[in-house]
Amino acid sequence: MQYRALGKSNLQVSALCLGTMMFGDQTAQDEAAAIVADAHAQGINYIDTADVYTHGASERMLGGLIKAQRHDWVLATKLGNSMAGSGDTRPNQGHYSRSWMLHEIDASLHRLQTDYVDILYMHRDFNGMDLEEPLRALDAMLRAGKIRYWGVSNFRGWRIAEMVRMAAALGMPGPVVCQPYYNLLNRMPEVEILPACAHYGIGVTSYSPIARGVLTGKYLPGQAPASDTRAGRGDKRMAQTEFREESLQITQQLKLHAEARGITVAQFATAWVLANAAVSSVIAGPRTLAQWQSYSPAVSYQWTAEDEALVDSLVPAGHPSTPGFTDPAYPLHPRLKKV
Repeated sequence: MQYRALGKSNLQVSALCLGTMMFGDQTAQDEAAAIVADAHAQGINYIDTADVYTHGASERMLGGLIKAQRHDWVLATKLGNSMAGSGDTRPNQGHYSRSWMLHEIDASLHRLQTDYVDILYMHRDFNGMDLEEPLRALDAMLRAGKIRYWGVSNFRGWRIAEMVRMAAALGMPGPVVCQPYYNLLNRMPEVEILPACAHYGIGVTSYSPIARGVLTGKYLPGQAPASDTRAGRGDKRMAQTEFREESLQITQQLKLHAEARGITVAQFATAWVLANAAVSSVIAGPRTLAQWQSYSPAVSYQWTAEDEALVDSLVPAGHPSTPGFTDPAYPLHPRLKKV
């Protein structure tokens, strides 16, 4: 296994990070145990979860699975998304009040059966949110030893810069890692997020290298997805983002190229992310042991100039696969009109 520095920190993480979003949902206990054991045997030392994954079930399952080798793992979790259940009208079960953050880190530690997490992410940004209160809460967690480092996920470049500035002003450590949605069908983080991380020495642990399954090549242009697939089950986020005709067509072209080189298109797509010098690690989020094991060849694949040129010809740097696409979950600010 390859290990890389997490930004300018002294923390070394494996090039592959085991993502456990499926644990407790699509992945049952025995399969999850097999995945974690295989990852550990491969030398993977980086593992990722979140409080909101299956409403805490991922953390609960993961905590038991890594308890015996807790100190072998760089354990990351996240908070910020709503933990309120269906029909729950309580307003403070998410976001970044000091009260909720200090409550929820304790809840995550309890579910994970540990005294600390190595990395705590702010899971997403909220438009107009003041940053000082959550940063002071993170500082309190750092001082209490409940977290070792902190990072951000799904934050825009200028907000990352503002958090670095504010952390310095507060006399606390800045973020060591950013977790963006970055793959060869979504190159938009190359515009501001990755340059900001490189400038400030923030490591990048990107997620969804295979675009929620689109980059496996199993979805064909012009055809309805099979009912037993994520797209076929009507996954809302996938329908909003990856499942676009242009992406399906590009994937089929890449599939022919990858298979001619003896790897799958999913391995090719993962290798593309890892070939970016700004990236410290990439999260692989399997549902099954077979899916998890299929990621390994991506780490050793020798990326070529020909590979790079092909991807650039299909999806230009800084752009999505579909011209003009923006994620509706992260809308752009409306244009200000002069009155």
